[in-house]
Amino acid sequence: MCRSCAAPTGPNDLSAGTVRPLPGLSRRGLLAGLGLGALTVGLSAGAASAAARNGAWAGPAQGRFPAGGHYGAPRGGGSHAGQDVSNSTGTAVYAAAAGTVIRRSWGGGLPGRTGNGLVISHGGGQYTYYGHLSAYRVGLNATVSAGQRIADMGATGNVTGPHLHFETHTGALGTTVNPVSFLAARGVDLAGGWSRIDPGASGATVVVIQHLMNQRGYGLVVDGAYGSVSADAVKRFQRSKGLVADGQVGPATWPVLVYTLRQGGSGSHVRALQTALNRRSAGLVVDGGFGSVTTSAVRTYQSVNRLVVDGEAGPVTWRALTG
Repeated sequence: MCRSCAAPTGPNDLSAGTVRPLPGLSRRGLLAGLGLGALTVGLSAGAASAAARNGAWAGPAQGRFPAGGHYGAPRGGGSHAGQDVSNSTGTAVYAAAAGTVIRRSWGGGLPGRTGNGLVISHGGGQYTYYGHLSAYRVGLNATVSAGQRIADMGATGNVTGPHLHFETHTGALGTTVNPVSFLAARGVDLAGGWSRIDPGASGATVVVIQHLMNQRGYGLVVDGAYGSVSADAVKRFQRSKGLVADGQVGPATWPVLVYTLRQGGSGSHVRALQTALNRRSAGLVVDGGFGSVTTSAVRTYQSVNRLVVDGEAGPVTWRALTG
């Protein structure tokens, strides 16, 4: 985990105005899930969560949470400014949302950080930081999409082992919030669980859902917009499986919606898989045929995320792809 990566205790000058990092959360506060992303915009946690689970955010890396690597953990004179996600050097690191790379340097130019770092600006005063990288896969000023591979996990800087140090900043660069609760409010489980997608969402993950629903005979227009027609179809599907019919595609719905796929398969479910792989930078033609090229893409994705490399898209691979 990080030996440093502390938010400074005094003011800094990273933005046009002087800002202070939010105080560190206790471990109990972390586990309670305070929903700081919702509080930042002055809304109730429930209302903000429902509005924000819109498919715009993605998990930045696969791995585990190391002991002491949580947000707010003591770090010298400050507190740990992010959440560590441990895995081996070379594990893929992905953009948590669409934006522009504004820092690509040692520590990302942030006080107290060490190692190769990237900062992405997502607009609206939201930023993410990715630290201790072993390699960059995007350049400074690059425009990136949610889920795009941007770097490789590493152990550069003051660390005890390879991991991603991931931070979320709201309001201004330098004002950190708990990344676990920030992403949870946006439908992403930073620990690697299934995502949550609410009606009103849009984008590639909605396309995945629509293709999977069409494989089950629902005849949806695949437009990437999770409107009332798609939501009603999902509710009918949920009722047919004995699930709560709330229209949210989350941990209860994903496992019964996806298929275990392997080379030789074809259909809309394969289009869903190809779309999900493309969200993670695979560059496939979405033709619905699970041939050798798609098999290679699945194996590559599994390898760079330290999953079992068998070329088969089962629940574990789907969970990582759609998270």
